[in-house]
Amino acid sequence: MPNMPSTSSLELSTTLSLRSGDQSWGTERRMALLAAIGTEGSISAAARKVGLSYKAAWDAVDLMNSLAGDLLVERVTGGKRGGGAHLTERARELIAWYQAAQAEHQRFMENLTRVGPNGARHLDLLHHMTLQTSARNCYEGTIGAIESGRINDRIRLDLGEGVSLNATLTHASTERLGLAEGRRALAFLKAQAVRIRPQAASAADLNLWTGLIDHRTDDDTLAEISLDINAKVRITGLAAPGAPRGSLLAGTTATACFQAADVLIGTLD
Repeated sequence: MPNMPSTSSLELSTTLSLRSGDQSWGTERRMALLAAIGTEGSISAAARKVGLSYKAAWDAVDLMNSLAGDLLVERVTGGKRGGGAHLTERARELIAWYQAAQAEHQRFMENLTRVGPNGARHLDLLHHMTLQTSARNCYEGTIGAIESGRINDRIRLDLGEGVSLNATLTHASTERLGLAEGRRALAFLKAQAVRIRPQAASAADLNLWTGLIDHRTDDDTLAEISLDINAKVRITGLAAPGAPRGSLLAGTTATACFQAADVLIGTLD
């Protein structure tokens, strides 16, 4: 994980999310979309206002309508203005409640930061500790570059201390997640997608990290290896097929190789 900022420079920003079962649907971004639909009178205009693509906005509206339990957005077709969308009374009540609850939530979090020394740093750490995933390799960083394509985008996530990784995801996913240069993001990578080699390989769209082997576990067919890239970054993968016997031992240098397409990207809000 990258170094935490100093307590004096850390600003704690929180958002309030609404859930239905295991599904989070009322995020701050989606609630902003709802409010924009109310002022703009159409989903396309609201999408432009909050920085979403038209398709991402439609998908968000469909999700909110299906999970909220009540219809929030009604679509209007035809008419002098060629159709549009408007909020139901339930949606307007929800927006007003959410804005009031968000203000109270923010005041509560600000008070928590004053409980003991380094309160903001402790809260930020607890936020990350709540994350649960089956992926052995989880990283947090800052998006350093986005190379956009018509279908796929290439994302560079900077983890700090000169370490970065590349991920490939669809352009629609980039828009849906609201990814932009400078935004914090998470990367997830299963150990099965990582191959540990005694020396660097070379291939297009391949991430290569070199470090020292810290730990190795063997069974009848596989060898799982943890590689320390630096003091903050560690990666776990499997020994590459055909690696020479007696190589890839603890304390030796090796290279972790993984495809950009195997990296999953997530956000913290």
